Amino acid sequence: MKVSIIVFEINEIDGMRAMMPQIKREWYDELLIVDGGSTDGTIEYAREHGYDLFVQKAKGVGAALNEAVRKAHGDIVVIYAPDGSFLPDRIPMMVQKIKEGCDIVNVTRYGYGARSYDDTLATSFGNWTFTTMANLFFGNLFKFTDFLYTYLGFRRNLVEDLALDTTLMTWGQILLLRGIKRGLKVVEIPGDEHRRVGGAVKVPKLRAAYQLFTTILRERFSEEPSRQVRTL
Repeated sequence: MKVSIIVFEINEIDGMRAMMPQIKREWYDELLIVDGGSTDGTIEYAREHGYDLFVQKAKGVGAALNEAVRKAHGDIVVIYAPDGSFLPDRIPMMVQKIKEGCDIVNVTRYGYGARSYDDTLATSFGNWTFTTMANLFFGNLFKFTDFLYTYLGFRRNLVEDLALDTTLMTWGQILLLRGIKRGLKVVEIPGDEHRRVGGAVKVPKLRAAYQLFTTILRERFSEEPSRQVRTL
C-alpha cells in the first residue's frame, strides 16, 4: 500500500525548517505540500528542498485538504501540519495501523497517557466541550478522547465512499463522524501536542466553534452518504 503525506500550511517558515527534516523519506511514497498563499518564504523553502508544493485555489483548511486529497495517489493518506505541534513519529504508527486493517486513525492528545503542552484555558475548554458533544451524540458508536486534533491517517478511497466533498474547516471531523456512522474501524493512538514553532494560530475561533457545533448536529441527524465502502 502506497502512502501519501499531505502537509497543509500557510506562513509556517519556522515550523517547516524545524519539522520537515524530521519526516523520513522511507515513511512515504508521495509528499504533497498544500500552501494557503504564504508570503514569509515558506514556498521558496519548500521548492528549494525539492518538495512538491501547490497553492490552494480556495481559502481555508477544509479547502486545502479537500483539494490536496484529490491530488494524492497513495492508498493511505496522512494529513500533517508543520507548525511543531504534531509529532512526526506518529506517521509510521498510523500507517501501520491501517495496514493492519484500520480504516481511520485519530491521534489523541488527551488519551492513553498523551497530553497537550500547547493548550490554553480557552482551547482546553473548547476541546472538552466539542469532544463531549460528539460523544453525547455518537457515543453509542465510538468514544472520542480527542475530537479536534485533526492529525489523521485514513484510506484514501474513503474520501469518495463517504462523499467527503466539503471546504469546511471541520473536514477531519466530518471524516471521523461519517466513518463511525458507517461502522468503519476507527482507532485512536496517543500523541503529545508540543508548542508551535513560530508563526501564529490561523484558525478563527468563533467560526471554528460554529462550524463544529453545526457539523456535529448535521452529521447526527442527516442520512448517511450513499456510496458503499470498498476494501482496499
